[in-house]
Amino acid sequence: MSFGAENGVRIGLSAVVMAIRDRRLCVLTTTAPGGEMALPFGPFDPANDRTFELSLRAFVTAQTGFRPGFVEQLYTFGDAGRASPRPTPGPERQREISVGYLALTRDAAGASLADARWTPLYDIFPWEDRRTQADPAIPDALAAWTAADPRRPARAESLFALGGALRWNEERVLERYELLYEAGLVPEAQRDDAASAGTADAFPGRTMVSDHRRILATGLGRLRSKLKYRPVLFELIDGAFTLSELQAAAEAVAGLTLHKQNFRRGVERTGLVEPTGRLSTGTGGRPAELFRFTGTDARDGQAPGLALPAQR
Repeated sequence: MSFGAENGVRIGLSAVVMAIRDRRLCVLTTTAPGGEMALPFGPFDPANDRTFELSLRAFVTAQTGFRPGFVEQLYTFGDAGRASPRPTPGPERQREISVGYLALTRDAAGASLADARWTPLYDIFPWEDRRTQADPAIPDALAAWTAADPRRPARAESLFALGGALRWNEERVLERYELLYEAGLVPEAQRDDAASAGTADAFPGRTMVSDHRRILATGLGRLRSKLKYRPVLFELIDGAFTLSELQAAAEAVAGLTLHKQNFRRGVERTGLVEPTGRLSTGTGGRPAELFRFTGTDARDGQAPGLALPAQR
């Protein structure tokens, strides 16, 4: 499968499918032929596949038993040396590129095949969950690497908010992963023979085949960014919800503990939700009022996102 000359390119499609299960942000994963965890991935055949999206939908369902709903294109990944987890026929010297897609779903029960599962996202990126105490190993592990180059400390301190006055930016997921890779602090760096030396088990998380952890980092960063300017959170929660459930979903995506009163005031200002007139009986305590998403603006088909007032 190639475009043009023998030394052309082969195209694959990767799917980042996210859902919230038991108040945890999860990603749909499968198993690559070598046994490593992978995103749903398949080749694009320009001779037989009419569109990227139709091809993506078909192989996601074939590999996982899950039928994706809304999807959007994420990014094209084509670094030299990237290896396809499911090689397609063709000359060995062909360049492998992957077009990534992001999908969100409220239905996390549809992964029915044996090697497909909903994997908690912070099992893969444990350092991205800031709701618990920050890992004290981070500054220690980065110390030797930053000491070798005077340009490195400011970058590491900014990305990981190592200084007391520095603010954690939850959107910079990919930059943090790439810094850890460059420093040799994730197992993929040793697997790929990265030149930098480090301790591979400093921030292990759960590794993934090829560059799928990088693709997933891009997807998580995109989702966190979109929370603030589009109502994407409502693509992850049921039609009726309490404000506590809405906040828990926002915290699961952002990896932050949010200020309850400020979050609720922000939700009220947006006009994104309205009461249903019903009460939830599944809270384990006093019944809580149920709300629903009001929908997008009929004039332009858009609606604002949500503020994320993190606790200090």
